[in-house]
Amino acid sequence: MTMQRAGVSKLWAVTTGAFLLGPLAWSQVSLEVRPRAASAVSAGPAAHLRIDQDLVLVPVTVSDSGDRLITGLDKDRFRVFDDKVEQTVTQFAMEDEPTAIGLVFDVSGSMRSKLRRSRAAAQAFLETANPDDEFFLVTFNDGPRLEVPLTGDPGQIQTHLAFTSSHGNTALLDALYLAVNEIKKSTKPRKALLVISDGGDNASRFTEYEVRSLVREADVLIYGIGIYDSFGSHGQSAEEIYGPTLLGEIAGQTGGREFAVDDLRDLPDTASKIGIELRNRYVLGFSPTDQRRDGRYHHVQVKVVQPRGMPKLQAHWRQGYFAPGE
Repeated sequence: MTMQRAGVSKLWAVTTGAFLLGPLAWSQVSLEVRPRAASAVSAGPAAHLRIDQDLVLVPVTVSDSGDRLITGLDKDRFRVFDDKVEQTVTQFAMEDEPTAIGLVFDVSGSMRSKLRRSRAAAQAFLETANPDDEFFLVTFNDGPRLEVPLTGDPGQIQTHLAFTSSHGNTALLDALYLAVNEIKKSTKPRKALLVISDGGDNASRFTEYEVRSLVREADVLIYGIGIYDSFGSHGQSAEEIYGPTLLGEIAGQTGGREFAVDDLRDLPDTASKIGIELRNRYVLGFSPTDQRRDGRYHHVQVKVVQPRGMPKLQAHWRQGYFAPGE
């Protein structure tokens, strides 16, 4: 199911999929990440979710002030608000489902000196994948191109990137539009995009408003790696200066986020970090107190109850959902 306005199912989802929803408990909070799974289904058969009441599922990532991933929190550490009205969390789980992953890769002229490290970042990210995942590649400069359609073989993407060259302008918004529509073709329960780019948009036909609207209704998580000039805005266009804000805001709207990198040597580690974060997300489920089926967009807020003795924690979540229409 996607987050379309005209939903007919009784499952409302901020992001969707077949989750094994049951109370999970840990003895303590952990800063460690889970090891890469041999298979997303190795722990048992896939869950079949039966819902007898309206339910919203909110995937959430938690990090500390040092930007380290936090796992091991229990349900009582989360408070969820729907249009500023607190909700009761009735379902709780950790999520690692088979995922469709779209790599959106900038090959504009300004990426020339950054291509080698960016290819290494893409490889590092793909190495965090599970065997049941599937992948595709969109590159962009003056326009976007679907270079590798959905495939179960991430090696096809690495092979294609090995022969990429950089030239032209930056059509980031067009690339996002193409990638979101391509990922809708996947039947995987979870969908994510990783954007690797060094600046804003100066060549797209689609507007920022159009892409934001598409992303708002799409069942896709977006992460960005922004490779920005550490020497400030001297010599940069207005579009390049606005680049970090543009990519960061679009990613944050989906529950993902953008990581700004000014040292190319950090690119592979940052990409690996995103891949691990993508697979260590809490899922909070609640039945909205507002049951009207009016197709209206609801704003969601998640707060983390701070554990004693730990650095300050922050949550990242999808910012809203559309209620079903009549």
